[in-house]
Amino acid sequence: MLDEPRSGRLAAWGNALIAGLVSPDEAAHRITGEDATHRVADLPGEPGPVGLTLALGRLRALGATGLRVALPAPGHPLGLSGPPEFNARALEAGEAVLASGVSLGLVPEVFEAGPRGDVHVEVVWRCLPVREAPPADVPSLGEAERELAEALREATEVLSRLDVAGSGPVAQAALEAYRARAERGREVLAPGYPTRAIRVLELAQRVGALIDIAHGSAGGGREHGAAVSASEIAARAEALRPVERTARRAQVAAYNAYVEHRERG
Repeated sequence: MLDEPRSGRLAAWGNALIAGLVSPDEAAHRITGEDATHRVADLPGEPGPVGLTLALGRLRALGATGLRVALPAPGHPLGLSGPPEFNARALEAGEAVLASGVSLGLVPEVFEAGPRGDVHVEVVWRCLPVREAPPADVPSLGEAERELAEALREATEVLSRLDVAGSGPVAQAALEAYRARAERGREVLAPGYPTRAIRVLELAQRVGALIDIAHGSAGGGREHGAAVSASEIAARAEALRPVERTARRAQVAAYNAYVEHRERG
């Protein structure tokens, strides 16, 4: 549920490129990840879609000083600042990137192509105008860390009372497997980010894994974990909703920490 979003990779490695800490080729490689291609469309000054290397260079030339992440959900415009058209596209995608200093934002459109058994993913980032205003509901790193720790304690207590499969040894084993996959061959954040941001992002992703397990990826493959009735499923969803919201806020705070630190001087 809270695995590494494409917007997070774009913001983190784009910020490292803007800061001169990585090369354009390395930034593009890290952002693309396991996808086949990433291109940027509707970028000012470009007649058609361009590759990431050219797009990031163009944004920097236009005056971009940093990249922020938005992870909106219905009823929660997390990280957005308007206008309505951009917000609507970002909400549909579930994520977006906002470029500070140039009033532009990027929203991913994801396509699958290729024959069955050899499907690959292509991503087109649509460039749109955004409003230069404080992003909605993004906490500081310190606030995010405190809220996340409290939410994790509360969720564990509630899920234990509800007899959730995700609150016991099965969940711990699944979390260890998740951590091993997450750490294999990737950095949590790009160079230039503070240690606290890395710690907050790791905890947010761990909480996201716990939410997935509690919803049913543990417990012998049964959907909704150990729930056996509609009322238990509803109670579990109600318990997890604020935890998931807190984890998304923390994730955005971590990805945006580079820009926040830069703007504070």
